Amino acid sequence: MLRTKAALSLCAIASIASIASAQTPPPAGAPVAGRPPLEIAWSPKRTPYRAYEAPNRAWWKLADVRAMHKGQKSWVQPIVRNKDLMADWHQMAVGERTPQLGYPDNRTALIVWDGQIKVSIKGQDPFIATKGFEINIPFRLPFTLEALGDTPALWLEVHAAGDLPIYPVESTPQKPKDVAGFTYQQTVLGGGPGKYDETNKPYLDFFKDVVQGGARAGAFISGDHMFVNNIRGKGTPTPPASNLGHFHFGHDEFWFIMEGNVDYQIEGVPFFTAQAGDIVLAAQGRWHRASFGGPVGQMDTRVAINPYPYGLHNYSVASGGRQ
Repeated sequence: MLRTKAALSLCAIASIASIASAQTPPPAGAPVAGRPPLEIAWSPKRTPYRAYEAPNRAWWKLADVRAMHKGQKSWVQPIVRNKDLMADWHQMAVGERTPQLGYPDNRTALIVWDGQIKVSIKGQDPFIATKGFEINIPFRLPFTLEALGDTPALWLEVHAAGDLPIYPVESTPQKPKDVAGFTYQQTVLGGGPGKYDETNKPYLDFFKDVVQGGARAGAFISGDHMFVNNIRGKGTPTPPASNLGHFHFGHDEFWFIMEGNVDYQIEGVPFFTAQAGDIVLAAQGRWHRASFGGPVGQMDTRVAINPYPYGLHNYSVASGGRQ
């Protein structure tokens, strides 16, 4: 593969950018503090780009999801399905509780959006999660969720693709119902449960800690197969359509809109502005660009979710590595 270090080619990138798009501000391709140096390479772009197959959509509006389940107190709505991750909206009626369970080899991510949930994770003090809580549950660590208060609990739940729960015999003495292709059997689990660390905490109360408390928004989960990253900034004028953003070689990427509005330009999809509670998916190989939707000065946050903390971002040469 022919590769040229960007550190030796900044002038060339800037020149290309000025010719290809007069609206791209110089110096294109300039190094950004804290980021790896840029390179120019021939990178494979899925052609044609991945289609949206149900339940996947470029834009899942929360209002549409609620309308689909009008009159139901408890329901599950599949939102994302791909080779790496799956995500579902869950609503649970007040007083209901999930069985104690865990997942074999991957973390579970939750974003709470309505109601109150008592979260009990083995080894942690139980806590009450409300709107804006982001919850991180390591692999093989049993947990239960219970809806409290006076309104149903609503949350987005993200797992590795195809994950099936494991149930401690102590809390589930009877054999669970088998799943197509799998039969539940009693076994001795080796390897131990996952753990928390300086990056991976049990939860983040986004509106209290970040919006009100001024904590820095950033990566909340950074695991082998799951990356949950809060991207926050002030509303800005929408970039020109010539700014394509980037594409990913081997995976889809999706976002939960936590606050404000976020503008999206996704290859093959009409431009749109997503609102808080919406979920947006850029299918593999599609150019996509997210920008803080404004109005100018308003704080906007999107929670980026993908399977690779160090996933490759392919930018157009004309942009010089700019989003």
